[in-house]
Order: sequence, then C-alpha cells, then structure tokens
Amino acid sequence: MITIPYLTALTTYFSYGLLFAFGQLRDLFRRIIDRWNSSNLQGYAPICLGLEDFYIRRLYLRIQDCFGRPIASAPDAWFDVVERYSNDHNKTLKRTDKIRRCLNLGSYNYLGFAAADEYCTPRAIESLKKFSASTCSSRVDGGTTTLHAELDECVAKFVGKPAALVFGMGYVTNSAIIPVLIGKGGLILSDSLNHSSIVNGARGSGATIRVFQHNTPSHLEKVLREQIAEGQPRTHRPWKKIIVVVEGIYSMEGELCKLPEIVAVCKKYKAYVYLDEAHSIGAVGKTGRGVCELLGVDTADVDIMMGTFTKSFGSCGGYIAGSKQLIQYLKYTCPAHLYGTSISPPAAQQILSAIKVLLGEDGSSRGAQKLARIRENSNFFRSELQKMGFEVLGDNDSPVMPIMLYNPSKIPAFSRECLKQNVAVVVVGFPATPLLLSRARICISASHTREDLARALEVISQVGDLVGIKYFPAAPKKEHQEDKMVKLD
Repeated sequence: MITIPYLTALTTYFSYGLLFAFGQLRDLFRRIIDRWNSSNLQGYAPICLGLEDFYIRRLYLRIQDCFGRPIASAPDAWFDVVERYSNDHNKTLKRTDKIRRCLNLGSYNYLGFAAADEYCTPRAIESLKKFSASTCSSRVDGGTTTLHAELDECVAKFVGKPAALVFGMGYVTNSAIIPVLIGKGGLILSDSLNHSSIVNGARGSGATIRVFQHNTPSHLEKVLREQIAEGQPRTHRPWKKIIVVVEGIYSMEGELCKLPEIVAVCKKYKAYVYLDEAHSIGAVGKTGRGVCELLGVDTADVDIMMGTFTKSFGSCGGYIAGSKQLIQYLKYTCPAHLYGTSISPPAAQQILSAIKVLLGEDGSSRGAQKLARIRENSNFFRSELQKMGFEVLGDNDSPVMPIMLYNPSKIPAFSRECLKQNVAVVVVGFPATPLLLSRARICISASHTREDLARALEVISQVGDLVGIKYFPAAPKKEHQEDKMVKLD
C-alpha cells in the first residue's frame, strides 16, 4: 500500500481543486456564450457531456505533448523521437522534420528482441516473403498456417501446460476469453489493480465481480469465504464457478504477484486461478518462464495461464495456455479465435525465434545472457533510484519501476525536462492511475548497457532535483578505500 506524504497529498488536492474550479468557471462562461449562438446539433444530443470530457479538455489537452510521441526507428535501447510543436496551446500537435535521438526508458522491450536480431530478424523476413504480412482470415477459416500450429505447441511447451492457443492481440486475449470462461451465476474475484483488459472482460461476462485488496491473499480468503457462504445474489444458490484473476507483474506497480499464497487459498476453496503474465513471461525466471518459475509454483496449480508477446518477445498478440480440454473448448466458442484475424505470420515467426533463443536452440547462450542482463539491469537501476531518494514501487527482478510524482503539474515537468536531455520516459496519470498517484514508469531492457543506465540515472537525478520528486533523503555515498587512506594520512 502506498503511503502518501501529508504535504504532498495536500498540495496535490489543492492543484486539482484549482484546475477544477477554473475549468468549471470557463465552462460556465462558454455555456453563457453558446446560448446566444444557434445550435448546430439539429436535435441530436451532444456526444461529449460535461464531466465526461472535462478531464480531457482541461488537463490532458494541456499536456498531450507528453503522450503519443511519434518515433522513427525500432524501439531499441536508443530510438528516434520526432519533434512536434503546437500553435494553439497543445490542442493540436504538428510534426516537424527534426529527429531527437533519445535513450528509451518507456518501451516494453525487456529482452531487446524488438530491434534487429541476428537470429530472429532474418527468419521473420523470410516468413514475410513466404506467407505475406497477413493471413487475411480468422484461424478457423484460412488463417492457420504451419507457423501458427507450431507456435501453439511451442508456447504450451515453454510455459509448461498441455496446450495453448494464440491470438492476434494481447488486450483481446483477456477481454474476449474471460466472458467465454464464465457467465451469469459465476463469481470473479479480481485484484483491485488488475489491468483494464481484465476489468472489461469481467464486466462483459455477466458474472458477479468482487474485488480484493491488491496482492493481499488474506483479504482474498476473507472475501472468498463470505461469497461462498452467501452464494448467488437473491437466490443464494451455490456459485456455478469461481475464478480468481491476478497478474504476474502488475504493470503500473512493478510488483510481483504473491502467487504461492494465492494458489494455496484457491486450492483450499476449490477456485480456479487465472494468471495474466503479460509483463512477466520471458522477463523473469531463470529460463524466462515467468513468475511460476521465479516463485517456485507448479504450473499444474494454475488453471489458466495468459500472456502476451508484445513485451519480452518483440512481437504482438497473446496466448491462453491450459488443459487440452480447455483449449479445445476455446477453439469452438471464443469469438476472438472464430472471428478475429489470426496473428501475422512474420509476428508468429518472431515469437518462435525469440523462444528458441531463450531456450538456447539457436546454438548460442545469448538467451541466458539476456535473462541475466535484464535481471542485473533492473536490480541495479532500482537500487540506484532508491539511493537517490526517489519513491520507487515494485519488487526486485521486476523490469517495471514506477517513480512516484503525485502532483499533476509534475507529470509534464518531468517528461519534458527528461526529453530535453534526450531521455524518453513514460508518465502516467488519472484515469490509468488513481487521482493522487501519478507516476513515471521506467521500463528497463536487456539491451541497455551500464553506460546507458548511468546516463539515465544522471538525467533523472537532475530532473528529480529540479521538479522536486525526491521524497526521501538520499543515501550517503560510500567512500572509496583510497579516499579513506588519504584521510588517515
């Protein structure tokens, strides 16, 4: 749980209060002026009403230059960012011909596969020549190539489940699968900080949804006991099915799931476990097999394993892995499989090649080196940020590390000042996070060298002092042995 400093919370509330008050005042004058003008809606109700777009107009548009920055190269350790300008206070942004070479701290390129790779890239290009860029069909029609069949088998073997099914989009994997697995009369217990794809999938299922405190197995057990005792709403009949949904690494917190404890609770009450490993598969574990490997959990104890290929594998799409019976059921009933266009063949080949590198099947040890480097880079960077006095969320081994900003004015300040010094970072605010918990989210890659990380730390430290986001005292620097000898002399 994040403990917000009192003064920081007070100033943050005050800042939002000012934004809200002046924004409402301007809207009032606008409504008065609009009354004198003839309406051009011709009887239609306005699509955007009042508070529904208030945040976008009064806050987001003013800082939208910090988001959606176009890039002009592969998302490697360094990439090219296209500069933009605005003549109307950021309402519209126009691109220039200028390119800024920036250190990339925002992409999910955890293992460095998103850039050109000596093993993966030639094979992806060859598959493009052989199969084209798209199958132009769903999996059940003409969209299953030999690559797709091989990828299904490869993913199942890699994650340690009997079978797997690959989809063309990671977000859809959650939002389309959950409604197929459970419906009315079922119960979904969802972590309070689960991704929006899980939230939307749960809402679309028609099942009853109960939320438990983030990463708190004791509260999960309490809610589970209460719901089992109470049963379905109104009828109080037993639940048809209970599914507990958690993430391997929480994308906005950088925290590892307390999976062993959660699995133990689910076993006790006969609830299914649905594990989203979008940010953990390939990134953690000795061989990159995710949190089950890292935390010593038998994959047989996790009923549904979901993951994406958009992070560690440098591709696109997602997968569901589980029993053969489950995967066969999804093939018959899941709309994302029946109607959605299958994953691009070159993207499928990229995933296959990346997995082979991780397993050492390319004839080298590059996969093991990448896994070791992402772990070392992540732990080094997190440790150094904490020593500087930043409030950094998350756990060791996680490549995701949020730096807390809190105040809304610090969101654009931090982003713009970093960009001035050629460091590209991602900043996140409401509604992706709670109103008070704005942050910058750093994503570390195995492709970052120690020099890259040192450069990033230097810039972030300078900007942190300028913006005022070092909420803790910096750790004293250790003296070198030579310095101690000089002082003794």
